[in-house]
Amino acid sequence: MLKNWHLSSVCILTLMLASCRQNQVFNNTKVIDQRGWHKDSILSFALPISDTILPYNVFINIRNTNTFPFSNLYLIAQMNYPNGKQKRDTLQYQMAKPNGEWLGTGATSIKESKLWYLENFQFSENGPYNISIQHAMRSNGNTEGIVYLKGISDVGIQIETTAREQQP
Repeated sequence: MLKNWHLSSVCILTLMLASCRQNQVFNNTKVIDQRGWHKDSILSFALPISDTILPYNVFINIRNTNTFPFSNLYLIAQMNYPNGKQKRDTLQYQMAKPNGEWLGTGATSIKESKLWYLENFQFSENGPYNISIQHAMRSNGNTEGIVYLKGISDVGIQIETTAREQQP
């Protein structure tokens, strides 16, 4: 009886996870060097998007450890369009509550945060797109960037179709 319950639970969990990812069209993650994320290290993601009609949600996925010394994360994200146009954004994300408790998911010392980058974005041109990300962290009172940002283990891009575009 217990064996059947366990098997049923595994099947249900597998179906739930698969259905959560039905709308995912791209997910790529880069591992950060153990010394830290160098201020000049630009992470680049080639996007295999060919649909110029559907709107998409684009997320930046961050995995951080307890060694991340800040409650916010500043990033510079740049999208390169097929025609050479560039869209550059400076982004700020809250990574911890005011009491120091990490946001994100995960039961261990590693937390994963799915951060909004572009909502209902239409890739309006045919051809290759590229998103690049680098950190823009600085210590208070210092104009120079932090050379090796500690505590970020992985950075990724995730693209999903919007909820209204999902098929039942």
